[in-house]
Amino acid sequence: MAFLKFNKGELVNLEYSLRREIILANKTGAYCNTSIVTCNTRRYHGLLCVPVDNFGGHKYLLLSSLDESLTLNFKKFNLGIHCWGDIYQPRGHKYIVDFDADPVPKITYKIGSIVFSKSIVLAPDKDQVLIRYELEKAPGAVTLSLKPFLAFRRMHNLTHRNDEARLEYDEIPGGVAFNMYRGFPDLNLQLSTSKAVFRSQPVWYEGVTYSDEYRRGFDCREDLYVPGWFDVTLREGESVVFSAAADEPVNATALKRRFSSIVEKKGGITSFHDQLVSQADLLIRNRGGRKQITAGFSWLYTGLLRETLFALPGLTLYGKDDPKEFEEILDNLIADNQERLYRRTTQVEAPLFLAVTLQQYIAYTGEEKHAWEKYGNVLKGIIESYGPGRRAEVSMQPNGLLWAQMDGVALTWMNTYVDGRAVTERAGYQVETNALWYNALCMAIDMEKKYGPKRSEFVSSWTPVRELVLQNFQPMFWNPQAGYLADVVGPSGQDLSVRPNQLWAISLDYKAVDDEVIVSVMNIIRGELLTSRGIRSLSPRDSRYKGVYEGTQTERDLAYYNGCAFPHLLAQYCYVSFSMLGKAFIKRAEWLTEGFYEDLSKHGVGAFSELYDGDPPHEPHAVISSAVTTAALLNINYLINKYKEDAK
Repeated sequence: MAFLKFNKGELVNLEYSLRREIILANKTGAYCNTSIVTCNTRRYHGLLCVPVDNFGGHKYLLLSSLDESLTLNFKKFNLGIHCWGDIYQPRGHKYIVDFDADPVPKITYKIGSIVFSKSIVLAPDKDQVLIRYELEKAPGAVTLSLKPFLAFRRMHNLTHRNDEARLEYDEIPGGVAFNMYRGFPDLNLQLSTSKAVFRSQPVWYEGVTYSDEYRRGFDCREDLYVPGWFDVTLREGESVVFSAAADEPVNATALKRRFSSIVEKKGGITSFHDQLVSQADLLIRNRGGRKQITAGFSWLYTGLLRETLFALPGLTLYGKDDPKEFEEILDNLIADNQERLYRRTTQVEAPLFLAVTLQQYIAYTGEEKHAWEKYGNVLKGIIESYGPGRRAEVSMQPNGLLWAQMDGVALTWMNTYVDGRAVTERAGYQVETNALWYNALCMAIDMEKKYGPKRSEFVSSWTPVRELVLQNFQPMFWNPQAGYLADVVGPSGQDLSVRPNQLWAISLDYKAVDDEVIVSVMNIIRGELLTSRGIRSLSPRDSRYKGVYEGTQTERDLAYYNGCAFPHLLAQYCYVSFSMLGKAFIKRAEWLTEGFYEDLSKHGVGAFSELYDGDPPHEPHAVISSAVTTAALLNINYLINKYKEDAK
């Protein structure tokens, strides 16, 4: 597709190309992530990063990069590129003439009369990256040299030259294997031809610099171990496949077939919806037969409670039409989060999202009775855990509402810190937590009346609480003079910061506010928070508003929830808008999603970013492939198609 291509002028401009990233991921949880010119700019960048079961399943970067060089008639051309402080050397990007990401990333180089390309894939079911090199045109035999840069460190950390590293290697069919530290899997480096030769010349490359980390004020330099290089001779039309794998050594002679098979199965991307579904599939991990959702690539974790509950319907139902996968992931999430669901969590609203997730499942499948019989006890247990004295961080008050407070702790999704202090602590009655509380109470009581015992103790105990919440929610949060809902009501009264959290109070299946409140709140959100790339986390009229997510770590943390626009909140905005306007909102909803497709050549190529600047032109930031953003866009597409179908 045209939006996944770059021309020579864009590629040789490092200011442009270094800000655009390749992201490949697979079902094992491995990933490959680098810039489109294969210069690593983040500590998270690398050709092969894998979960290591010996270390709790955390992700470790094994192969940082692979430098290529071509030698023709004793003249050598280095195609690699690294940053060393303020210097880029070698500057192999100057030879790049084309980049195409469909169906897999392919980079084409031109050096005089030589045309050379490399294509990168990640094996779908193994911790393995494969790179196919092809000498498309050449006046004679060319020697291809491949120099691996090894890291063997956790993805969040940096490594440095040390005496503990094991620098020896073992010969394996078609290559060599390394294992630098105890507990790691072997890294098997192999080529598809027996003519390749490994030349040992161990050396540490010190001071490799990651420009994005430097720009953000982080530790940005590390040392990488280069054990030597591979040499292989190619003639015009010939190709070779390189494999780096953390599994057992593979059959080197089958690498070409393996590469071609992976590419053939990928097929082409023919629509923006295809791209969404493709990204959705990458965000679902199936390691060891256990499915989970990864919150975002490359550095967010897998199996997070809130992010999984929010993204689950979009990725599995609206994206893949797979209710079975929905249940499988939800079952694993519940099993892994007993502590957060029933006892304590620093995101007090997160367990209550289960009701929203189940409501979407029921609306999509119609399997209301099945859903309640399977998950009803879980939701009832969550509700009971918010009773007085059950949780230290949040508790139901005599008015039926939930009060959340732990000094110095941000107890919601707005959880950034600066110098150890929460930027948005929001202690007290939080509007979204209580909206989700009311929705969960209503759903649980209604379902229990339908499918529970005739004399349900749960119904008799919690119905009065539901009525209390309905009675007290609007008086607590509504400010008629301001015309919107308070973000939080704390010890000092109503906090009238205009934030998106009030969206939940007007978009859930069960609402504790009047229709007039919904209309008024939507007017405020439309006028102050809505952008073409998401819903702002704070109104620009607020003195704390920061519209650009740039600068030091402190500056970015202050902007994160004080102005950045979050795409995933557009789903809630569209829910309300469609309920108010019906099919008349279709064109507007399409406009709200089109901008994201225009951005597929920015930030993460072909992926959907976590957040955007609150200020125009709304540039993308943070994780380059976000589960909640991808899910929200699939959700909105589903709504658009549903209302189009209803309008026929």
